[in-house]
Amino acid sequence: MRFQCKRHKGNISSSIVRDFRGTLQGRADKGILLTTGTFTREARKEAQRNGAIMIDLVDGEELAEKLRELRIGIEVQVTEQVIIDEDYFRSL
Repeated sequence: MRFQCKRHKGNISSSIVRDFRGTLQGRADKGILLTTGTFTREARKEAQRNGAIMIDLVDGEELAEKLRELRIGIEVQVTEQVIIDEDYFRSL
């Protein structure tokens, strides 16, 4: 298995998935392509194309969620918010 990471603000196209698959030929039976951006619908279809080396896609949201879940490189803080019920105090 091989992986590739792309720091990208926009969309990752199917051509990038195809290029990555080309680097896998004869070297791996599966790949993972990670990005800080998102994947186009065509890129997602290309990654799962029948008869080709399968590629798992992980976009920025999925990556952030996994880092949060595993608590890697982040700190989760819960903040309490107090809201005053003005109607209650007016009725006194």
